[in-house]
Amino acid sequence: DLRYDRELLEELATLRFIEAKQSAIILGPVGVGKTHLATALGHMAIGRRHTVLFARADKLFHRLKAARLDNSTDAELRKLTTTEVLVIDDFALRPLDATETNDFYELIVERHHTKTTIITSNREPAEWLTMTTDALLAQSAIDRLTSRAHTLVVEGPSYRQRQRPGLDRHDPTAHPQ
Repeated sequence: DLRYDRELLEELATLRFIEAKQSAIILGPVGVGKTHLATALGHMAIGRRHTVLFARADKLFHRLKAARLDNSTDAELRKLTTTEVLVIDDFALRPLDATETNDFYELIVERHHTKTTIITSNREPAEWLTMTTDALLAQSAIDRLTSRAHTLVVEGPSYRQRQRPGLDRHDPTAHPQ
């Protein structure tokens, strides 16, 4: 069974946090539905005519690195900083190199107080520091982000593990004694 703050999820679903230019951080272990929640909030925001961009963190940082090769970095950063709701999925799943740490800092600083960022992660913000190359830059970005963010923690077993074929909890023959 999943455990989370139902009142906070209901509050996020009103999208008032987007109107207030606040952010949301959805934390929890692998497979509890963080991406689904972030995507649902993004779809609801689109329904209210907000611009929304969804990107997995590794692909977002890779896209910014690629933009440096063809001199389109300014255009790419402008797109990421002007989108009303930026959803960054699976943040800090793997360590960020120096360029990615700097890009994370730039994105958060540019969006702070002006746009909404929704981040999903398996790690607490305090752990994000250990995943970056520049603790001071990361601390500055994380402090800005968390100061104006609602943090929803989802706890429980992985949906993917519960949906594995042949594991029907209601079928007594599925678990031989």
